[in-house]
Amino acid sequence: MTRYSRITGTGSYLPPRRLTNAALAAELAGKGVETSDEWIVERTGIKARHFAAPEVASSDLGLEAARRAIEAAGLQVTDIDLIIVATSTPDMVFPSVACILQHKLGIAGCPAFDIQAVCSGFVYALTVADAMIKSGAANKALVVGAEVFSRLLDFSDRTTCVLFGDGAGAVVLEVSETAGLLASDLHADGKHTGILCVPGNVSGGQVLGSALLEMDGQAVFKLAVGVLESAARTTLAKAGLHESDIDWLIPHQANLRIMHSTAKKLKLPLEKLIVTVDQHGNTSAASIPLALDTAVRSGKIERGDILMLEGVGGGFTWGAVLLKY
Repeated sequence: MTRYSRITGTGSYLPPRRLTNAALAAELAGKGVETSDEWIVERTGIKARHFAAPEVASSDLGLEAARRAIEAAGLQVTDIDLIIVATSTPDMVFPSVACILQHKLGIAGCPAFDIQAVCSGFVYALTVADAMIKSGAANKALVVGAEVFSRLLDFSDRTTCVLFGDGAGAVVLEVSETAGLLASDLHADGKHTGILCVPGNVSGGQVLGSALLEMDGQAVFKLAVGVLESAARTTLAKAGLHESDIDWLIPHQANLRIMHSTAKKLKLPLEKLIVTVDQHGNTSAASIPLALDTAVRSGKIERGDILMLEGVGGGFTWGAVLLKY
């Protein structure tokens, strides 16, 4: 038979501490940084985000999301034969979050590795898992996006520290006789490294450079809208489908203005846009699977719906995946 892959289960997890804009503004005021709920909502659409406790790592968030996805798929943990984690905030320099997560799940032996494509990471990871299933290298893949981005934030910079949050999302991707993932399109352009980065590294037990996020917001916005539209249209063309075939658009949840602009360029009504950025903030590689699981569990997304997933992130990386849920 021709091998395809389909999503059979979704899961997500948010750390308990929820920080509204008003609460964050109050904390920042104590550090001499001015902002407000109105200022944040007007520019980003974000109303709240979740921050993990200091002792909680990406693998801990990923573990909860993974368990929920595996349960939703009707599988046992021991059925999983591939683990891919998309993250920019690993528990340690090495080994990978995927290996740590594998151990926390109580399994061993299957391949496990991380993908680092920042906010595009989940789209990259899903594409790789699909290819491995189609090749026969795996049958039941666990694909996770997990981030503790709060650890990278400069809380003296109000233009960036209000944007991000922590969380995890996961899907189980299984071999299928019918196509689930219909097409994908991935890209990167390293010349844009400087507009969104954490320009530090570890040497001799110390951080060289800066371990805090730096972003040129205007440059990111301008680039993001164009490449998201292009990737979506290319992916639709590969699948032989049109904008009107899309039931739900699930973009990386970075900024509501970028998301609205992308939907309009694809001639999609805003009613077809899945939005969680208002409650989660930008959770980087976790944002797409978080939004997907939220929409599935709320009953918005149903079996047979055509979904366009797309992301853009530091690197600069971008891509899209079209799938039949």
